[in-house]
Amino acid sequence: MDFQSACRDVTAKLAQIKIVPVLVLNDVDSGLKMCELLAECGLPAAEITFRTQAAESVIAAAAKRFPELYLGAGTILNVNDLKRAFSAGAKFAVAPGFNPTVVRCAVENGFAFAPGICTPSEIEQAYELGCSFLKYFPAEAAGGVPMLKSLIAPYKHLGVRFMPTGGVSTANVESYLALKEVVAVGGTWLGKADAIASGDWQGIRKTVSDAVVLKSKF
Repeated sequence: MDFQSACRDVTAKLAQIKIVPVLVLNDVDSGLKMCELLAECGLPAAEITFRTQAAESVIAAAAKRFPELYLGAGTILNVNDLKRAFSAGAKFAVAPGFNPTVVRCAVENGFAFAPGICTPSEIEQAYELGCSFLKYFPAEAAGGVPMLKSLIAPYKHLGVRFMPTGGVSTANVESYLALKEVVAVGGTWLGKADAIASGDWQGIRKTVSDAVVLKSKF
């Protein structure tokens, strides 16, 4: 599949899911437990960040055990991690910033990839390389919904779609999802590292279940 087709498939899928938990996982066992909980609660996606040594192994194990989950890789900062993520079974990948070298690799290999942007110049550079699916990061720190609306305005006719991540919470998620150019949001409040580390699965389950109810409005 070519890059454009792969990205269209991902945006179509994420548009159904709406909220993608962003997870920092330190070991395979807790990663699989978190994925099991997501599957049980009906939030069938996760962005597993490449901030830990366990990320690749978690994606590989979860892709086999929970084929119903739509797994992505986050914090992809270089070509090596991009290739490792897709070899492990990731369906899509995202980055906090715009790295043209990584984008070119994604385009050449047909990997569905969304670089991070928060300025008009980054949008234009990414679009020139073929990207129309972009991660808006850090969403709240960069200006939140008002800034995103301003960024959307001059590029709306190009069909650019966004996944805001960073500071998105239950307090503002509906404002982001109300924008038709927003495919989904990255749910950084779901499955927080400290809650996973302490084994607060009951608390995590409630948070995920609440997110499922919330996203049903859209």
